[in-house]
Amino acid sequence: MSFRVTVRAGSEVRRERFESLDEALDDLEREARVLSQGERRGTVDLRYREFAPVAQVAARVEVSGPGRLHAGVDVRGDGSAEAFTGRIRRRLVEQRDGESPYDALRRALGG
Repeated sequence: MSFRVTVRAGSEVRRERFESLDEALDDLEREARVLSQGERRGTVDLRYREFAPVAQVAARVEVSGPGRLHAGVDVRGDGSAEAFTGRIRRRLVEQRDGESPYDALRRALGG
C-alpha cells in the first residue's frame, strides 16, 4: 500500500509517494502551509463577473491511496485553506471550533 501526495501550484505539478497515510498527511500539511505563505492574488474581473482572492484556488495539495481515497486542501488566493474529500465531486470538510483545515481533514479520513 502506498499513498501519493500531488502538489499543483500554477503550472508546476509534483508527486511523492509515502508508505502511510500519516506520513502523506504530514507532507500535505507541510506543502500547503508553505504555499499559503506565498504571493497573494488580486481580484479577477471578467467583465460580467468578479472573483475575489478567497474564491480563487491558488494551489491544490491532494492525497490519494488505496480504497479510492481522494482528499486534499485548496489554498485560496488570500492564503486561506479549505479541506475537501472526493475527486470529481469535492465535498468541503467542515472545521470544528479551534480546528485547522489539516486537523479537519485528518478527522474526516480517520487519520
